[in-house]
Amino acid sequence: MVIGVGNLLMKDEGVGIHAIRELEQLNLPPHVTLIDGGTSPDLIACTRAGAKMIIIDAAKAGGAPGAIYRFRPEDLAAEKAVLASAHQMGVVENLAMMELAGNKPAEVVIIGIEPAEIDWGMELSPTLQARMPKLVEVVLKEIKG
Repeated sequence: MVIGVGNLLMKDEGVGIHAIRELEQLNLPPHVTLIDGGTSPDLIACTRAGAKMIIIDAAKAGGAPGAIYRFRPEDLAAEKAVLASAHQMGVVENLAMMELAGNKPAEVVIIGIEPAEIDWGMELSPTLQARMPKLVEVVLKEIKG
């Protein structure tokens, strides 16, 4: 399961949704589910025990704009990285609730990309537009394991 999260009205903050739209154009294996999680992803409703979950989002981790990161949920909980919007806490809380309910995925990976511009606008910054093929490539590698 691949979930793109973000706000399409805030330029690079919507990169997760833009990535899902790119992935929808590809011929992915039938076992891969793509989900537009918007700004408040309900991860509990999206998953089942045993599944792998890949979350795509903008992430402020101190790198150059366009830098791509691979995180685990414990990295967010330890504040080693910060997702670019308020849904970071929603992700951490959802995963904790899924664990309590016994349906936490076997593996959760967060693919983040350093934003260049978070401002009003529906298009990605030129920097993230140029990095989108690489972001998709990283997600595809994660899907293949």
